[in-house]
Amino acid sequence: MKIITEPKTPGDPLLRSFKLGHLTLRNRIMSTSHACGLGDSDHMPGEAYQAYHLAKAQGGLALTMFGGSSYVSQDSKWNSGQLSVATDKVIPHFQKFSSRIHAEGAALMIQITHLGRRAETNTQSWMPSVAPSPIRERGHRSIPREINHDEIARIVREFGDAAVRCKEGGLDGLEVMTQGHLIGQFLSPDTNKRTDEFGGTAKNRARFGLMVLEEIRSRVGGNFIVGMRYAVDEGIDEGQDFDDCLHVLKMFEERGLLDFVNANYGRLDTELSLVVDCMPGMQERQAPWLEKAGAFKKEINLPVFHAAKINDIATARHAISEGLLDMVAMTRAHIADPDIVAKIKRGEEDRIRPCVGAVHCMDQNRPTCLHNPVTGREKAWSHRIQSSVGRSKKVVIVGGGPAGLEAARISAERGHKAVLFEAANALGGQLLLADKASWRRDIRAIVDWRGNELAHLGVDIRLNTFAEFQDVIAETPDVVIVSTGGIPDFSLVEGGNLCTSAWDVLGRQVQIRGDVLVYDGTGRHTAPTAAEMLVRAGQEVHYFMIDDLPAKELTYGERVIWKKQLAEQNIVPIGDHSLVSVKRMGNRLATTLISDLTGKETRIESSAVVLETGVTPVSELFDELVCGSANGGWRDLSKTLAPKSNSQMAPGRYDLFRIGDAAGSRNVQAAMFDALRLCQTI
Repeated sequence: MKIITEPKTPGDPLLRSFKLGHLTLRNRIMSTSHACGLGDSDHMPGEAYQAYHLAKAQGGLALTMFGGSSYVSQDSKWNSGQLSVATDKVIPHFQKFSSRIHAEGAALMIQITHLGRRAETNTQSWMPSVAPSPIRERGHRSIPREINHDEIARIVREFGDAAVRCKEGGLDGLEVMTQGHLIGQFLSPDTNKRTDEFGGTAKNRARFGLMVLEEIRSRVGGNFIVGMRYAVDEGIDEGQDFDDCLHVLKMFEERGLLDFVNANYGRLDTELSLVVDCMPGMQERQAPWLEKAGAFKKEINLPVFHAAKINDIATARHAISEGLLDMVAMTRAHIADPDIVAKIKRGEEDRIRPCVGAVHCMDQNRPTCLHNPVTGREKAWSHRIQSSVGRSKKVVIVGGGPAGLEAARISAERGHKAVLFEAANALGGQLLLADKASWRRDIRAIVDWRGNELAHLGVDIRLNTFAEFQDVIAETPDVVIVSTGGIPDFSLVEGGNLCTSAWDVLGRQVQIRGDVLVYDGTGRHTAPTAAEMLVRAGQEVHYFMIDDLPAKELTYGERVIWKKQLAEQNIVPIGDHSLVSVKRMGNRLATTLISDLTGKETRIESSAVVLETGVTPVSELFDELVCGSANGGWRDLSKTLAPKSNSQMAPGRYDLFRIGDAAGSRNVQAAMFDALRLCQTI
């Protein structure tokens, strides 16, 4: 296999090629292995899986790694889309996959592992988990059996078998996952309490990992890249510190077993550690462990890769130019925008869609991106918007929230003339309220990037314009897209007129003093953000919710941060309660709630009641426009779920659609997808 190399570019360290063993990588930008969730039902990397990675290769990166936690053994499984390298059936899939990636000039590698105590015992094979010591894994909840010597020999052999399949499949290399997985469980004093030759001293704790890497190297030879994803510091007193991690790594290095180290930090046995240490979200600073990885690199003679919230080009360029890393991994950044390298080459860094660290790509719907609806759907949709076939149309969009912004962007990319009406003095809609949380300010980049794109595309933006029927008709549109969003509606709540919306708190339209009852009826960001703001302003908050835990509708990475934020603010959420009524009691309000578990009523008196119950669509303009539309405001659902051309409208009339919260109360991701699947067909 021949990797296409780029000439060295003195002006940009990111675009310089890099020699990795026998392999030449065309630049210094890569994507690390992750469980993207697109494996087929047989745990093979099928068409959707390959298309997802192919988009990154087409976008110009040097190396895309795949198969986060791909299993080598039958007792190393999760109830998720892991890939299997435990069977020869994977080889033809790898051969097709590697051929496609290589044709685009990129390299392809996989991560293989045994989960050890992180394996789930109530899924797939329903087998018990094994580990160096019988210590429970908090995240995946299994209580492992202490692994015996026969099982050690069996798993070592299975690692070797898997490595051979990777090589026969045409992959350029692999990495063995150690951090938190079986090898790492042997390495760490926190999880290895053995007294035999596999426990105690650093040499003994490293023995199993050395056996695995020696087996792999003996089976694949030297003309195949082998690396290790490795914690350079576990960050806990009971585990491996920096010096211990360095000492152990040098044992592997001295034996010539590794071609690279993929440096990680921390632990990953709890949800909190995952989103603080391993895959930090927007609540953490940029590149929190970059300096730690750079310090590790200085002490070894192996290339070092690293990924942990390196979302922007300036940080990536710093990492390479200062010699902190050899390859900079922008994994989630490529989930947001697979064309990063191509845009750098075109001098369009300002047009790179930013990763905001919302961690939607880490949850059950992975690898979906909060504001790139194509990600994970590459089999049906394209990241590169194609010009429309036929005449250019005039598309009028009413509402400049996330749905409207994306609709305007895609319409303009398709070559249509887009006009965007927004009633407020700034674009963004509800997202302008979202960044009021102490840890969610990066969310604003979703709006800022689209504003910049609309300027590039020449979209006609009309702020401070409350568009009415005649304003829209005066534009003689071919297509009208209503994205007017929704508004809080408390009409179904007895005494709802006495309440304050969480929006008014976040937008500071009202000033609340005293004790406040905040009721969360959605499990989204709005209620906890309002509660946090009120406490920071010195108010006492009683927090009740319809769900059994805060932020239930959100991803696990968001939920756990809200749990942390509320605990730090001494806000005690009380779950499983329905709000019955709010009544005035003099200058105070009396709220009655009922426990959904016991039926017991609770009465809370407070100075104010803040409600979050979602929104109801703002539909007045849409309703007025229906009569004059060619399609009656209706869309064929068969053309909603896949990219197909819309039917031709009647002469002299316009097609009418509504998207985002104007169509129904949902989230940013749904709003973006609405815009994509509509506007790529116009």
